[in-house]
Amino acid sequence: MSDLAIQVENISKQYRLGQVGRKSIAHDFNRWWHTIRGKEDPYLKIGQENDRTTKGSSEYVWALQDINFDVNHGEVLGIIGRNGAGKSTMLKILSKVTSPTKGQIKIKGRIASLLEVGTGFHPDLSGRDNIYLNGAILGMTKKEITSKFDEMVDFAGVERYIDTPVKRYSSGMYVRLAFAVAAHLEPEILIVDEVLAVGDAEFQKKCLGKMKDVSEKQGRTILFVSHNMDAVLNLTNRCVVLANGKVTYIGKTASAVERYLTLTSRSCSYTNNNPGSKNVYFAEITASELGYIFNEPVIFEINIHSNQHVKNVALGIGIHNLFNESIANTIIENALTLVPGDNRFTISIPSHNLVPGDYKGAFALATEKTWEFFDTVLEEPSFKLFNDKDDSMLLSRWNTNFGYHTLPKVNIIPK
Repeated sequence: MSDLAIQVENISKQYRLGQVGRKSIAHDFNRWWHTIRGKEDPYLKIGQENDRTTKGSSEYVWALQDINFDVNHGEVLGIIGRNGAGKSTMLKILSKVTSPTKGQIKIKGRIASLLEVGTGFHPDLSGRDNIYLNGAILGMTKKEITSKFDEMVDFAGVERYIDTPVKRYSSGMYVRLAFAVAAHLEPEILIVDEVLAVGDAEFQKKCLGKMKDVSEKQGRTILFVSHNMDAVLNLTNRCVVLANGKVTYIGKTASAVERYLTLTSRSCSYTNNNPGSKNVYFAEITASELGYIFNEPVIFEINIHSNQHVKNVALGIGIHNLFNESIANTIIENALTLVPGDNRFTISIPSHNLVPGDYKGAFALATEKTWEFFDTVLEEPSFKLFNDKDDSMLLSRWNTNFGYHTLPKVNIIPK
């Protein structure tokens, strides 16, 4: 445990669904009776996996099940997963807001938690009073809090309202002050849930910079939960991926994000099993990866089936956003020569002119001279583009995703 800030061993959390009725006392007594006789809790055997999309047959559900991971001192660990995967439950157990049903957690150091907007704030106290209250809860002296006070208020940008009860704050002001307190009062471990999504873009950038600073320069440990994969890639080196209350992957962030995308992606491929009377058609189009980093080319594997020998086929390639608006395209004349049967190609598209976000590929085949279209595939497959650098780099790229742009040089490699 000497090099570890947090050690999670076989943590499980069980909840009872529905309204608690008269049976709850009987259940509690049954549990107590088994405990004093040295027997296992009988209800631990009947819980079901936490799949929120199915009804299930048990009134008990496992929000977390047999979770194991370690966090080193000074590490920034990401925890990612779909809604309902168990992320917030895990953080509440770590913050001692709730207790686990099974397992144990070993923590070395003081913890500051930001689990939701205004966590730990008293609504009737002013911002000033809440700063001192939170500092006292973290075990800091009044002198230590006073020395950091001006820095926290300046970071939060709420100086004009510092003596106003926080119940009159907007949600953005609330989370600004809450994060400022948590980050500046020097806890050894900082736990941050999705609350940063409440702040504006400028404040989110400031928070990410602050978390990097306290981790790299001050050696503090951070647990970071977010659905913003850009922020996760930018801030963390290692991630835990949760699905239905279980750990599906622990490892490098890039691989973890790819696993997460596998769980959430709607489509990364297109297959045509019913071409009808078409003599030339796209049999299959697949994005090689679910997610790409800025400056890495986006790779598509394409299989074009032809019933005849065709020369000088033009290939149209487009990129659409999720609003089905075409934001970039190109037509490559005399691009392909097709032989009867399957014709496989690798298409490499530079991504340095695209801002991070969700995209769909669009493809078309046509004769070069008459522009008679053989086949078109729109809005499939989908892929994501992430930013692995500071957000200021976005200023040097397109500042909008609307309107036509010509794609840079596209490479077509026969297979």
